[in-house]
Amino acid sequence: MKHYELMFIVKPTLTDEETAKRFEDIQSIITSNNGEIVDAIDYGVRQLAYEIEKNKRGHYFLIYFKAEGKVNKELERIFKVTEDVIRFMIVKYESKKEIAQWEKMVAKAAV
Repeated sequence: MKHYELMFIVKPTLTDEETAKRFEDIQSIITSNNGEIVDAIDYGVRQLAYEIEKNKRGHYFLIYFKAEGKVNKELERIFKVTEDVIRFMIVKYESKKEIAQWEKMVAKAAV
């Protein structure tokens, strides 16, 4: 299994229930594809660095997970057809040094 970090931003106009549902849906995609979620963080609504699709704010989420590469393709497909997600980024950690850094970030996020 490879180590990944997923950051995505949803529109701030969603209700709390809709936002929570998006977060749960993304987590279920990872777990249903034999992925393991190590940590998932809801950072809440924050100011964007620049306006995206006429939004000045966005609801940020961060998920650290382990999975096979096919999960990324499925996540990208879902994000591209979901209008509520305004940005996403998936980072893969491959080398031993990168994986050690990933583990440090996960430990720090868990505090």
